[in-house]
Amino acid sequence: MSGYTFDHMTVTDSSPGTVPARPGTRPPRAGRSNGQWKVDGTEPLNANEVWKQEEGGLSVRERIEQVYSKEGFASIPPQDLSGRFRWWGLYTQRKPGIDGGRTAQLDDTELSDEYFMLRVRLDGGALNLAQLRTLAEIGQEFARGTADISDRQNIQYHWIRVEDVPEIWRRLEAVGLQTTEACGDTPRVILGSPLAGIAKDEILDPTPVIDEILDRYIGDPELANLPRKFKSAITGHPSLDVVHEINDVSLVGVVHPELGAGYDLWVGGGLSTSPRLAERVGVFVRPEEAAEVWHGVIRIFRDYGYRRLRNKARLKFLLAEWGPEKFRQVLQDEYLERALPDGPAPARPTGPVDHVGVHEQKDGRFYVGAAPTVGRISGDVLTGLVELLEQVGSDRLRLTPHQKLVVLDVPAEHVDTLTAGLEELGLSVAPSPFRRNTMACTGIEFCKLAIVETKATAATAIAELERRLADVTDQLDTPISLNVNGCPNSCARIQVADIGLKGQLVTIDGEQVPGFQVHLGGGLASVDRDEAGLGRTVRGLKVTADDLPDYVERVVRTFLDQRETGETFSAWSARADEGALQ
Repeated sequence: MSGYTFDHMTVTDSSPGTVPARPGTRPPRAGRSNGQWKVDGTEPLNANEVWKQEEGGLSVRERIEQVYSKEGFASIPPQDLSGRFRWWGLYTQRKPGIDGGRTAQLDDTELSDEYFMLRVRLDGGALNLAQLRTLAEIGQEFARGTADISDRQNIQYHWIRVEDVPEIWRRLEAVGLQTTEACGDTPRVILGSPLAGIAKDEILDPTPVIDEILDRYIGDPELANLPRKFKSAITGHPSLDVVHEINDVSLVGVVHPELGAGYDLWVGGGLSTSPRLAERVGVFVRPEEAAEVWHGVIRIFRDYGYRRLRNKARLKFLLAEWGPEKFRQVLQDEYLERALPDGPAPARPTGPVDHVGVHEQKDGRFYVGAAPTVGRISGDVLTGLVELLEQVGSDRLRLTPHQKLVVLDVPAEHVDTLTAGLEELGLSVAPSPFRRNTMACTGIEFCKLAIVETKATAATAIAELERRLADVTDQLDTPISLNVNGCPNSCARIQVADIGLKGQLVTIDGEQVPGFQVHLGGGLASVDRDEAGLGRTVRGLKVTADDLPDYVERVVRTFLDQRETGETFSAWSARADEGALQ
């Protein structure tokens, strides 16, 4: 294929121009294409790019509804199964009984079960009561009771059969929910502040911007073939509650001294095996132009992103070459056709980002944040939530990017009833520091990339730490986050946790057992730290899954013994000698 049409423009292989490399970065090898459509043309350079151009991922829905759901799993060809299904939120889940040592030895077809993980995208994490009821029913009827809260504000089901997918879609769409582009090389769910529109101290409400992007661009075929996934976040809350430093694009609420409330633009964040924090572009974005600016950023990624190698195909690699100044120039000159004003950086965050606890809204009612254990809930818990919200007169709930949930619009006289009911459902409004600050990815139970188990391991560690460290809990005046990941891909954000654990096999007495490599002292901007930073890898430090509670107890007690007044765990771990971190 020698040309590709998008946005009413055709680019061919003879498209002129190159992008100058940023000082300090290695330019591409002479004569080698990076697969940038506006630089190299659109000739596909790997198998993924070939099938995406032959037929995009959005096209598979009709076959799912008309063929595969009627003829069963065996009727699905490999390219749809492992490729295009993702455009509709579907991944095959891991076959039970395959140990972590075989993850890298088997191909996708050998690892895949005949069941799916289904991801429901919840942009801004927003749900009303009817939607919550539908999610609960789907979990109970079609997903063997599963329903997890992800750290992208989504709900994820397991054990989904392809035969049931059309009915699930029908039910979701009847209440305004969707799985469109929940996975794949697409604009995935947009993180939004869980307090949008209700917080007393909100700078501005991002809901209109999120809604405009959803209405105009999600499901648009011209944005459905990106080099890789594209993650977005928008917040107008001064707590900076959407992990803006690790998204491809983020709009963060600020107040311009002359232009009023608007957004600061950040681009190029992402973790996985090559972590990189986003950078400020330096522009002020008015609320009414925010969706257009988002559209410009995603088109830059589509047109200039690297497509030759999948492991270099995220926006962060382009930003590393261009730098924010070049990025701003291209955005303004080629995509917006106007200059954007300079803008201020966000102020230091004003409070915790997970919104756990009881807080007053600007209208005098209350919002109540609660913590499941590492995001694991169920269809039964969701059903209990529906009944509880009806009882206290609330019609709205939000999920957070920290695997928590927030109930909105609670009358003062019903707050105690709600908090007691949440506790009965296993959703704590006053969790221990360990339950509140621990996250875990899906892990080997369902994920084909995982090497070790995560959810149960983390839950066991939480229970043990609550018991073992009860005598020092009152000394933990700054949070210590514990993030548990089943592989190197960092879905649980291990590099920006106080204690980040990367799943791997550890050799003990000649035998391989599940364990973790340890990262210490990472974190995002918060009331406890001025800016984001990636964690420190302690040389040679590996911890088995069984020894995890022992290790965390040991390092927390050492921190409390050695810390200076007011010192955070991340600051201490950055200066501590390696012996103290073992």
